[in-house]
Amino acid sequence: MNNLVSQPEIILASSSQTRKDLMDRLGLVYRCVSPEIDESPRGEIHADDLAKRLAFEKAKVISNQFPNAIVLGSDQVAWREGAPDIFMGKPLTVENAIKQLQANSDHFVYFSTALSVQQQSTCFEHTIVEHYKVKFRTLSLAEIERYVERDQPLHCAGSFKCESLGISLFEQMIGQDQTTLMGMPMIQLCAILRKLKLHIP
Repeated sequence: MNNLVSQPEIILASSSQTRKDLMDRLGLVYRCVSPEIDESPRGEIHADDLAKRLAFEKAKVISNQFPNAIVLGSDQVAWREGAPDIFMGKPLTVENAIKQLQANSDHFVYFSTALSVQQQSTCFEHTIVEHYKVKFRTLSLAEIERYVERDQPLHCAGSFKCESLGISLFEQMIGQDQTTLMGMPMIQLCAILRKLKLHIP
């Protein structure tokens, strides 16, 4: 007798390859739909508030289109110690990446990473913010230039890829879940998906 119950579709509201790689760890069937939202700040005075709003909006936009699906939205905002109101965006150019890493040298950089899981048909919505911080070692200009050339972190807040050569830039990594630094807190995601009766593992 077949007791399998049809599982809702899972949609990752993102086009990020890093988030896709994180999702692939779970062995779940899912698809990606990129949310088209304006990610500009709207007067937020703390990185937590901006990350939380953007994660919620990403999931909401896709959930409106696919109300029966379980939709996952995530966003990350980086900021230097003592300045949670000054948001560190994606550098987009080599010049900006070099400047950002020069400013990060010998400083703590914090990451506010928000996750929003929504299923409109069941009125389920759970949005959280997790934190992680890294201490950059003192970096020479030559080291920074070599790093940017090799890793091309132009679409990464903070101008590094911790899953790649970016690990060489740090003195310390501090937090409960390293995937928070990578852009989606997977320990929390697994806990939320279990609330939705998904088997993980």
